[in-house]
Amino acid sequence: MCRFAAYYRVSTDKQGRSGLGLEAQRQSVRALCEARGWEIVSEFTEVESGKRNDRPELNAALDHARLTGAKLVVAKLDRLSRDAAFTLQLRNSGVDFTCADNPDVNRLTIGLLAVINEDERERISERTKAALAAAKARGVKLGNPNGAKALRRAGRGNCASVAAIQNNADRFAESLRGTVNAIRRDGVTSLAGTAAELIARHMRTARGGKWHASSVKNLLKRLDGLVA
Repeated sequence: MCRFAAYYRVSTDKQGRSGLGLEAQRQSVRALCEARGWEIVSEFTEVESGKRNDRPELNAALDHARLTGAKLVVAKLDRLSRDAAFTLQLRNSGVDFTCADNPDVNRLTIGLLAVINEDERERISERTKAALAAAKARGVKLGNPNGAKALRRAGRGNCASVAAIQNNADRFAESLRGTVNAIRRDGVTSLAGTAAELIARHMRTARGGKWHASSVKNLLKRLDGLVA
């Protein structure tokens, strides 16, 4: 029987305390292992951004896997890291690992997928910024993709429109996750304080305006609903 060390990661303390995102990862990993007849011998949980590479729980999982001859299993590749170079470093660490969403990948294809995923994220970011800049140059007033009016208008149309608006809102919120986490690490926890910090760091709302406690509240609610 193959033996595995399971690694789970979420990005925020709130997600870690509530189990938001973690339970879905556990179910995915356990379902794979049960279907394949694999044994989970240990589980490690990290509360940390995927952009950070200094993760003690991941290091502990890798050490345990090396010492016991087990492999590492995660729910998705991005639970390991969003950074291709870091994922390639892990691939060369001497520990085999697999992903529940693509269990048949090998050491070569995992490296290729890591590079492709990182490149695609960068391209999406560049296309989004270019499109927004072009629209602004044409004098288009950029609406709030998370606005209730926009969602109601889309609701009178079709599901695809609603999904597009929600996806835009998710992408905008995700682009601010790193900044919000940095503000939290600096000890700022209040809504008003976070709004002031976002303004001080020259961050704008989706409409291009200034932040207020209410808009920060909406942002945090959306981030909590996303698995980083």
